[in-house]
Amino acid sequence: MFTGIITDIGTIAVLTQEGDLRVRIQTGYDTAGIDMGASIASDGVCLTVVDLGPDWYDVQVSAETVSKTNLATWAVGKRLNLERALRVGDELGGHIVSGHVDGVAEVVSVVDEGDSTRVQLRAPDDLARFIAPKGSVALNGTSLTVNEVQGAVFGINFIPHTKEVTTWGDVAVGDAVNLEIDTLARYVARLAEVA
Repeated sequence: MFTGIITDIGTIAVLTQEGDLRVRIQTGYDTAGIDMGASIASDGVCLTVVDLGPDWYDVQVSAETVSKTNLATWAVGKRLNLERALRVGDELGGHIVSGHVDGVAEVVSVVDEGDSTRVQLRAPDDLARFIAPKGSVALNGTSLTVNEVQGAVFGINFIPHTKEVTTWGDVAVGDAVNLEIDTLARYVARLAEVA
């Protein structure tokens, strides 16, 4: 489990296709404190550490994960939002995030408003019903509050701090973004179906 509060920005150093996709991610984390098999959310995708070095870790990614996320767009040099797994007693500053991406949203508009940036995204049609104004979503692993919803398009506002400590300062129209809907929204919708 994660909170959607990004604690490092990593960089893809190596991509290798060897049965599964293997990715080496350079990080500012103290890798001496990372266990083999640990889970690290990388752009919102919960991935398992399979090797470690002084300033990097490797993960293996199945074809299933690549097909459900934006990993097909990953390239050497791409910056990634990183978050280590939540520990009992940690502050829950965002919302409960599983790291299990539900689909890929597309950035359709980026507009600066003062120091902040308003971004509109188009969710896949089958996920749009789970997104509500003032509800939570995780986008590329970042816990965010939804401003408005119109059909499958929803808006997010990024304050300067968020743009500085995540990769959201680099956002552009056309970007493919990992979308995880709020777990609570999923259960409420399911209860409404069976009621």
